[in-house]
Amino acid sequence: MAGLDRCFNVDDLRLAAKRRLPRGIFEYVDRGTEGEVSLRENRAAFDRIRILPRVLEDVSARTTGTTLFGKAQTMPMAIAPMSPAGLLWHEGELALARAAKAAGIPYTLPTESMTAIEKIAEVGGTQWFQLYLWNHRPHSYALLDRVIDLGFEALLVTVDTATMPNREFNSRNGFAMPIRPSLRAGWDVAMHPGWLFGTLARYVLTSGLPAAVNHPEGYREAIFRSPPDDATGIDRRTTWDDIRMLRKMWPRTLLVKGILHPDDARKAIEAGADGVVVSNHGGRNFDSAVASIDALPAVADAVGTKGTVLLDSGIRRGSDVAKALALGAKAVLVGRAALYGIAVAGEAGASHALEMLRAELDKTMGFAGCRDVDAIGRALVAP
Repeated sequence: MAGLDRCFNVDDLRLAAKRRLPRGIFEYVDRGTEGEVSLRENRAAFDRIRILPRVLEDVSARTTGTTLFGKAQTMPMAIAPMSPAGLLWHEGELALARAAKAAGIPYTLPTESMTAIEKIAEVGGTQWFQLYLWNHRPHSYALLDRVIDLGFEALLVTVDTATMPNREFNSRNGFAMPIRPSLRAGWDVAMHPGWLFGTLARYVLTSGLPAAVNHPEGYREAIFRSPPDDATGIDRRTTWDDIRMLRKMWPRTLLVKGILHPDDARKAIEAGADGVVVSNHGGRNFDSAVASIDALPAVADAVGTKGTVLLDSGIRRGSDVAKALALGAKAVLVGRAALYGIAVAGEAGASHALEMLRAELDKTMGFAGCRDVDAIGRALVAP
């Protein structure tokens, strides 16, 4: 597709996405919170890590394939849950699900998806679901029943949003959910006709304005309207007892997402989780949070062989994936990189992002003397 042939890395995709998207939407995806210290530190922490190359190893036949939760896949990655996807591309979640299936990796559908769960399930492949527990628990349990019936293979419970983040740039841009029409926003949209006609107009002509379509009846409000009450707001009272309760309800793989402290990792496993996702929410929630990759070794040591450790936040290169594996992760969740891809070219753009990461991981393995991902360990990282 036009433009992708000039995108040689994730940063190129980011710049292309910035050109296509209205500023308010792009910055909602791209930026962090408050002073964006945590956002910058996610990258700085990866950049500080150095790999010790190995030479004279026969790495002529390499594979990035792995097994995750008993299922073979082509590389140690999955697509992270990201609710803005439907704003970047018409049914952006569908584009991500299809790209993930084509790449042979899992796709994680977020609670706040703008594409129906049933439509995503029709895509096939390996599908996971991310859950925020709502204030009105029966609504959450009904949603969970739908996900179980549709055969989603893993449930990721996000637990790192104990309060609303302070995203000051949203206020400066006049961007919030629900979106409030303004002259600034209108001019911003008018200056990006590719997004206006390729995304927003397609919604209007097909299904109407984008909305939280998986919310219960009466709460499926379009992006310009507020729900009638806070029944589907994130429940700030969630505790470890809720994880134990979800363990009883959920029959498949259960992961707790948003873990940075080793004690919390232990508690998650004790509550019945099959694993944890080490994550600071991409630097979007708490600006003083430690970088995910810095928190990873201690969490991996705390979990040990009792569960599986995944990581997200800051992945931009295939070498980042190798660093995460070396420090104890079994796989990583790819977030913004895939979002930039769909913002540029939908499914093709997401596929392009994933293939670039796979190719970079493959090259990193070659330089590190690793024929397969199981050979990647802490000896790979320079002290």
